[in-house]
Amino acid sequence: MEKTFKVRIYEADNPFFEGEISSVVIPAIDGEYGVLANHRNVVIAIVPGTIHYTHPDGSVEYAIVSEGMMRVENNDVLILVNTAERPDEVEAIRAKEKEEELIEAKLQKKSIEEYLEAELLMQRTMAGLRDKGHKNY
Repeated sequence: MEKTFKVRIYEADNPFFEGEISSVVIPAIDGEYGVLANHRNVVIAIVPGTIHYTHPDGSVEYAIVSEGMMRVENNDVLILVNTAERPDEVEAIRAKEKEEELIEAKLQKKSIEEYLEAELLMQRTMAGLRDKGHKNY
C-alpha cells in the first residue's frame, strides 16, 4: 500500500478538496513540483495551470487553478489558490458566461434602438414645433 498524506485545497475561503492522497503535482514558477508522503517542509508559489493529485486507489483528479501557494509541513499539505475548477466545470462555466454575454448584447442593442427611436421622436416633435411658428424650441 502506498504511503498517503493529508491535503487541503482551498479556493479563496471555500474548501475545494480535502482528503488523503498519495501524490500531488502543482504548476510552479520553474515548472511542475511534485509531493509524495514524508516530503520535506517547503512553501512554493503556484502559477496558473493544472494541479493533479492521485488517490490511494490510483485514480487521478485534476483542478485548473489560478495563482496561489502550497505549504508542506509535517506530512500535511495546504494549497491556497484564488480559483479552482474541475475541467468539466470549466466548459459549463464558459458556456454560461457566453450566454450572459449574448443576453447583455441583446439588451444593449435594444437599449440603442430605444434611444434612437426616442431621438427620432424628439426630432419630429422639434420639427413640428418649428413648422407651427414656435421660436422656443
